[in-house]
Order: sequence, then structure tokens, then C-alpha cells
Amino acid sequence: MRYFVYADKFFLKNAVEDAGYLEIVAGKFGSYSKTLPVDHAEVIDCKGKWIAPGLVDTHIHGLLNHDVMDNDFEGIKAISEGLLSCGVTSFLPTTLTAPVDLLNKVIETIGKHYQEVQGAKIQGIYLEGPFFTEEHKGAQNPDYFSDPDLRAFEKWQQLSGGIIKKIALAPERKGAAEFVKNVTEQGVVVALGHSNASFEQAKEVVESGASVFVHTYNGMSPLTSRELGMVGAAMTLEKVFAELICDGHHVHPLAAKILMDVRGRDRVAMITDCMRAGAMPDGAYTLGEFPVIVKDGKATIENGSLAGSVLKLKEALKNVVDWGIATPEEAVMMTTIVPAASCHIDDVCGSIAPGREADFIVLTDKMELEATYLNGVCRYHV
Repeated sequence: MRYFVYADKFFLKNAVEDAGYLEIVAGKFGSYSKTLPVDHAEVIDCKGKWIAPGLVDTHIHGLLNHDVMDNDFEGIKAISEGLLSCGVTSFLPTTLTAPVDLLNKVIETIGKHYQEVQGAKIQGIYLEGPFFTEEHKGAQNPDYFSDPDLRAFEKWQQLSGGIIKKIALAPERKGAAEFVKNVTEQGVVVALGHSNASFEQAKEVVESGASVFVHTYNGMSPLTSRELGMVGAAMTLEKVFAELICDGHHVHPLAAKILMDVRGRDRVAMITDCMRAGAMPDGAYTLGEFPVIVKDGKATIENGSLAGSVLKLKEALKNVVDWGIATPEEAVMMTTIVPAASCHIDDVCGSIAPGREADFIVLTDKMELEATYLNGVCRYHV
């Protein structure tokens, strides 16, 4: 099947183009052209609309009252389908710190069945923990924290069938630098978070290969006048990516702008950290073993700590433009190619380029989602 999409603007891999035609052939992207290159072709008319790559959420725990840690693949299928209404076409199901037996089961389940999802595509697994420290535990259970263990990781990777793409740890844990070196040599991204590390401790593990900071500002030692901490490391160390939750609850918009200005918007990966209450009404939920109350778009545990979010990535995309801290082009970049690149999955998602699977979204000029296409087929429409 071959058709063309006409729209007012296209966010392509290496350029933003004005009105023209994007070719879709057999579920994959073809070329972009200013004029329709063939006569009598089928054209989907998106006049007045913008075309962007499908969004990529590389840090998401749940949606629609399902959680990755439920170890229920029917639930993960529901998350996958639900993400299409969020503009997301690729994601990394994200685990929490938990007993080893449960982690083993969850990882094995996803590894065996990940290709069965019918909605947003699972591009790998992200292990958020369990190698964290208690000072910034957030909604992670410290009973299961431990020092980095290479043998445990290698077992998880074996159980997953080799699809673990990223694992997070605290730099101050014993053996962190050696663990990072070994894991990154295997092609797996190491992220840093839930940590009270000093700048120097963070710098050491970055020099060993760590390359992402987990939900920057949240769950990490702050930047002060005399100690840069994890936040200062996220801002200043070279060649790292900084995750950012732009829901207006986790990070003040101006703090988000400061990070983007200092780090560079080409190194900021917007993520949701969404938990099971995403796309659900306010009320009582759980995150791992913790009860969570969701009220007015904010999820907290009993002590008042934030417990993930209920953010949809399409909302983060719109928020940063509405806040005046990013252009539409920058917002698209931070929700597509940057998160994909940060997890080494930018070879399969995050951009519109010839030969890539035609996963894309239709936006209004107000950055509102109109439709989501998967392999060239419209799977969600407002």
C-alpha cells in the first residue's frame, strides 16, 4: 500500500519542512517532497496540521490501572494500546525495586512476550533499581536495595532474552564504577538516580560509562554553592543525557528551562515516569508496595513524596511549548529522538526517515494530538 500525507509542517530526521507530501509505502516512510510526485495517488489531507515522529517514552511504569510489576502481560498489552492515545509509539516498560524473585519473573515475562503487543512497541526493558540509596529512595522500597551485582544483572539479561536496554543505580554504591564499566561494554545504558552522591562520585561513574541522569532534580542530591551534587553533575558533565518530567509538579518550569539551557535541548529526554494511575481518575492506587493518592494530577505516597506521575507524554510535549521554554521543534526532539538516542534505540524509533517504520503523530499548531499512526495505519484519532 502506498499513499501520501499532506500537511503544513513535517518534523523530519534532519530538518523541519513546510507544506508538502510525505510518502508512506508498505508501512514505512518514503521520501518528502514539496509537490505530489505521482498522479492519482492516495492522499491523506492533514492541511493545517503538523506531522512528527511517534513519541518515545523511555521511563514508564504503568497506565490504565496496570503496572509493569504486576507481572501480567495482558496488562502490558493494555498499556501498549493505551499509549497510542498519548502519542507514544515506542516505550521501555520500567521496573521498580522489588524482591529478586519478582524481578526475575517480570523480566522473563516481558522478554518472552514483548513482540505480542499490538499498540506502542516495546523497544526493550528499563530496570529502575535496585541499586539505589535510602536518602533519595522516593517510592522505591529500600528493603530490597543492594550494591551493584554483575551476576544478578547478567541473569536478568539472560531472562530477558537480551532486551534490557537501561539500568539505573546510585553512584555511591560499592562497586558502582566497575559495574558500570562492565555493563556499558555489553551495550547497556547505565542511568544514575535515587542517589545522594557527590559530584565527584557521579563524575567517576560517568567516566566509567554511565550516560543518563534519572528524572533530573528528583531523587538526587541538589546543587548548592559549594557542592554540585548529582544535579550539578547532570548539568555539567560531558556527553550525558538528562531525563526530565515536565508535568509542572516534579520540576518548576523555570528549573526545567535552566537545565535545558545549560545541558542543551539535544541532551534532555522528556519522560513521564507514569504509574498505574495514568489515564485514570483521581483516587487511591499503588506503586510497587506503596499506597498512592492521586489528586489534581499529582501522585504522592503517605509521607508526601512524589510517586511517579500521571503525565502523558503528549502533555509534556505541549507543556514546554506553552511554558515558553522550548520551540515546537525542540519539544518534538526532546520527546522523540533524544530519549531514543539516550537508550540506544534511535536506530528503530524516534525519527521520520526513509525506510523506517511509519510510526508518526498528527499535531495541531497548538501542539495538541490529533492522531497516532503505527506502521502507516491510523490507530488513534481524536
